[in-house]
Amino acid sequence: MGVGNEVSFKETFYVSHGNPAMLADESFIARNFLLGWKKNVFPIKPKSILVVSAHWETDVPCVSAGEHPDVIYDFSDVPDCMFQMKYPAPGSSKLAKRVQELLIAGGFKTASLDENRGFDHSSWVPLSLMYPEADIPVCQLSVQPHLSASHHFDVGRALAPLKEEGVLFIGSGGAVHPSDDTPHWFDGVAPWAAEFDQWLEDALINGRYDDVNNYQTKAPSGWKIAHPIPEHFLPLHVAMGAAGEKSKAELIYRTWDHGTLGYASYKFTSI
Repeated sequence: MGVGNEVSFKETFYVSHGNPAMLADESFIARNFLLGWKKNVFPIKPKSILVVSAHWETDVPCVSAGEHPDVIYDFSDVPDCMFQMKYPAPGSSKLAKRVQELLIAGGFKTASLDENRGFDHSSWVPLSLMYPEADIPVCQLSVQPHLSASHHFDVGRALAPLKEEGVLFIGSGGAVHPSDDTPHWFDGVAPWAAEFDQWLEDALINGRYDDVNNYQTKAPSGWKIAHPIPEHFLPLHVAMGAAGEKSKAELIYRTWDHGTLGYASYKFTSI
């Protein structure tokens, strides 16, 4: 933390946001991790929050820039009450423009602003549990699933100065996120899921970030089931890049739904 009124952080985070129904259904164990965020994980109040969203896919990096974003109900099979819920946190055109500025300075030819984009469930569902007061400005950053993990690592690296400016950096996705038609595993955790999840933890904890950036050749073959499309994995690479190549990774939470949906979450601390 900085001195005086200045706040700076060394940490970035990757959070597996899981099933959005957890916001209304108290039977979801992962709720407790998010509800305990300020007490157990990150007690400092940030100036603003940047969420890298698994549910916003664009051709080039894009950041939400509206001052009063609405929520997007981008889900189904959830309790009906969720379609009346709001998360009235303000946006921040100032932060959005800063993100754009840093990306351009970092070598990206194009970085767009979207003044109409609302909060999708990658952000507003977990933030409703983590910061229910909704009094911290929030911006969302998109992912580009047609581009590599290394591209996303470089996006994070370009945005690293935000930590020094009091911005809480959260990559919101899913550590193991198979397709919806993947059969559930009712006897513990599916072997392919456990193997990939353990590989990811080992690689991160031991600083093998290049392996994580090149997971398609370095990870066990089960990655093809764990991430048949990469949009839920890529926010991790952005958070990892923002922390820096010499950062220290720490597993801060893990649980499973149906033995196939992994909720592993990580803290990256710059050294």
